[in-house]
Amino acid sequence: MSECGGRGGGGSSSSDDAEDEGGGGGGPAGSGSFSPAPAASSEGRLRRGLRGASLMARRRPELLCGAVALGCALLLALKFTCSRAKDVIIPAKPPVSFFSSRSPVLDLFQGQLDYAEHVRRDSEVALLFFYAPWCGQSIAARAEIEQAASQLSDQVLFVAINCWWNQGKCRKQKHFFYFPVIYLYHRSFGPIEYKGPMSAVYIEKFVRRVMKPLLYIPSQSELLDFLSNYEPGVLGYFEFSGSPQPPGYVTFFTSALHSLKKDYLGTVRFGVITNKHLAKLVSLVHSGSVYLHRHFNTSLVFPREVISYTAENIYKWALENRETLLRWLWPHGGKSLLLNNELKRGPALFLFIPFNPLAESHPLIDEITEVALEYNNCHGDQVVERLLQHLRRVDAPVFKSLAPEPPAQLPDPPQITASPCCNTVVLPQWHSISRTHNVCELCVNQTAGGIRPSSVSMPQCSFFEMAAALDSFYLKEQTFYHVASDSIECSNFLSSYSPFSYYTACCRTINRGETGFLGSEQGIFESPTTAFSSLEKKCEVDTPSSVPHIEENRYLFPDLDMNSTNFTGLSCRTNKTLNIYLLDSNLFWLYAERLGAPSTAQVKEFAAIVDVKEESHYILDPKQALVKFTLESFIQNFSVLYSPLKRHLIGSDSAQFPSQHLITEVTTDTFWEVVLQKQDVLLLYYAQWCGFCPSLNHIFIQLARLLPMDTFTVARIDVSQNDLPWEFMVDRLPTVLFFPCNRKDLSVKYPEDLPITLPNLLRFILHHSYPASAPTHLANPSTKECLQSEAVLQQGHISHLEREIQKLRAEISTLQRVQVQVEARLAGARRDEHRLLRQQHTLERQHSLLRLHSEQLQALYEQKTRELEEVARKLQELADASENLLTENTWLKLLVATMERKLEDRDGVEARGPPKVVRSGSPEPSGAPRLPTSTPPPSNISSTLASERSNENRTD
Repeated sequence: MSECGGRGGGGSSSSDDAEDEGGGGGGPAGSGSFSPAPAASSEGRLRRGLRGASLMARRRPELLCGAVALGCALLLALKFTCSRAKDVIIPAKPPVSFFSSRSPVLDLFQGQLDYAEHVRRDSEVALLFFYAPWCGQSIAARAEIEQAASQLSDQVLFVAINCWWNQGKCRKQKHFFYFPVIYLYHRSFGPIEYKGPMSAVYIEKFVRRVMKPLLYIPSQSELLDFLSNYEPGVLGYFEFSGSPQPPGYVTFFTSALHSLKKDYLGTVRFGVITNKHLAKLVSLVHSGSVYLHRHFNTSLVFPREVISYTAENIYKWALENRETLLRWLWPHGGKSLLLNNELKRGPALFLFIPFNPLAESHPLIDEITEVALEYNNCHGDQVVERLLQHLRRVDAPVFKSLAPEPPAQLPDPPQITASPCCNTVVLPQWHSISRTHNVCELCVNQTAGGIRPSSVSMPQCSFFEMAAALDSFYLKEQTFYHVASDSIECSNFLSSYSPFSYYTACCRTINRGETGFLGSEQGIFESPTTAFSSLEKKCEVDTPSSVPHIEENRYLFPDLDMNSTNFTGLSCRTNKTLNIYLLDSNLFWLYAERLGAPSTAQVKEFAAIVDVKEESHYILDPKQALVKFTLESFIQNFSVLYSPLKRHLIGSDSAQFPSQHLITEVTTDTFWEVVLQKQDVLLLYYAQWCGFCPSLNHIFIQLARLLPMDTFTVARIDVSQNDLPWEFMVDRLPTVLFFPCNRKDLSVKYPEDLPITLPNLLRFILHHSYPASAPTHLANPSTKECLQSEAVLQQGHISHLEREIQKLRAEISTLQRVQVQVEARLAGARRDEHRLLRQQHTLERQHSLLRLHSEQLQALYEQKTRELEEVARKLQELADASENLLTENTWLKLLVATMERKLEDRDGVEARGPPKVVRSGSPEPSGAPRLPTSTPPPSNISSTLASERSNENRTD
């Protein structure tokens, strides 16, 4: 065993020498000597790979440089990506307090929603203000919330919650689409979201409504205040004598909270009556009854036998059956579509008034309510009359009941003397120089014999009867022409369409020089006309007369009585019924300015009527106070068949356009001043959205330079920003109108089929500017002096035009020379451009060839690399096989040498004598070879092994 171990050591040392020299072989001592062979082979492959790479780098240094550049680029990209990722994932800054520490608002700036719910349950009324610190509207509402909290902090809990902090529970549980959000809770009821204006007074008013959703009514005076209000009211009668909470009271209380939850404006008011006598006035007999008051339709009592008595049903019943007298509008932002949707319903009266919701009384709103009640009181209802007396603070006897009874129990209404249906007609003038008007008052009577209407059937104004009377009147209008006379003559005529009705016409003549306006019971108007006299030598125009108003003509005709009964029930006697809307001028004065209100008004009160169907709107004179009388007159003027109101025109500010320009910029305010001035005017209609209009600017500039400025004006008007009277509007853009000097009423439109060029415009102006082209009855009397002066004037114009034409020719020749030079430079630039394009194409071809060659080289490089790897793999396999063969050869040589020595020993023994007996007593098998145990191998064998090892190393 010691010998096997010794040989094993000798084999191990020889294998170590082979590994140091790169042979990678093991010793001949047995299987344990082959364990490090795989590691040695992998190290050898790595070394050979590195040698191949270094050899390739020496042969192709550009590939080494490319690999180094590519590695640097990858490192930079990785670094840049990591740096950006570090910026993205930076943690958010911790939130800070949104309200000050001294604020009465509890600020939960970390979004502690659970704590807010906990403190809310401990208070009777709580307001939760959800905000985002970055939101501008939240920042603006912060001061308003603090102001409201300073007034109500002793009764209401104000909590502000940051609902934007990503680690807070509010952000995780609430998903708001906008900020800020205000929730109110009344004990366990809620949330009641507030969507009104972010103003302290409005927020405080809404919170007080949530605190006290029911209004206690102890007396008849307060009952009248409740019923005469413009908002619909719901009354509940409950007897508290038997129990502190009578049946149905909690349900009625909850229905009031439901109304605030569904309608944040609180337009439906809820009241409670505990007095049995007051309850009888509104037909409430049983405790728990609910009454809905309506001004003009029949008031209702909640049908408990039909609908179940629940809070939701009471509110829905009141909402579905309510009657709206006035309506508040709260537009959201300057581009809200709320006004547009309301205007689609018909003509609208917008009243802008300063409103304080916390004020105990609103006198102006009371007057507006009185106007609305009279305007819609078509049947002279006694209840409405009693409410009107209360609004006027007129003492009246106590009435028995406010609720309407069945028709069989109603007393006979008093006979009401209704004024006949009348209309004012202004007859046309005799001729153009007439300064008088024949004005007739046309009234329709429904009975042939002048019989007074009975108390049961009251005459109603019929549009068809009035139209028939007008047709009959115009057929006989020649009968009513008079010379100037102040006498009033009346005549009765049968209608041409009905043998049972007739009409009355009372006519008189009014001199326009004496009065600028006309009046009548229904409103008389005179169309604004401008008189142009062609007999005058200069351009003289009369300023348009002012449009009459009913409030101005009260004392014009003393014989015509005007009283307020004409306004009562006017909404039923006209086909232009108005919807009345209220807006807070403190919040929405911007809309009033857009409608025509002055921006510098000291008192922000404004009234405007907008009629989308007629594409017009009218405004109440800002100089007049907004009171009941002026408002009634304003509505009456709008409601008559031929309204005397002027259509309000909105235009640009004339101060922004300088006056010293070749082309005069015309606005709505300066239209009459420019067009009716004492010289010829050429007016261009254009708009900003008109794409072709700017191409005409240079033509009109040249025209303005050609024509003398003292006798001719070139102007333009942007019709998209400036309204004009209907007779001066056009239906296409661009449009050119010419207003001659002495004949403004004979304005001429430039032909649409004629191109707008400078020569065409000059011919058009010269053709229509001279009196010779006017009609013969308008021509001035020709005398010799006039003809000479006219010839001199024409000669002066011709010489002026010739000089201007010469200047234009000189400018044209200069422009032609410059054009030649520019064309030459452009030709050179084009040649350079073609040359650069050819060079570009050449470079692109070379670039494509180089790119193709680079791709081929890259493919060749990859192919050679694969071949070298295959050759290296095969060489490694050959080296491994050679090593194995050398090892086996060594073992064979050792075995042959041993066998030879054994044969030599056997031959020697046989020659000496018989074999010796073995000590152990067992003969050795004849066929088994035996190796010497202690005798070292011969020297010739050691030298043979050493030579073979050296040859093996050299082969490797």
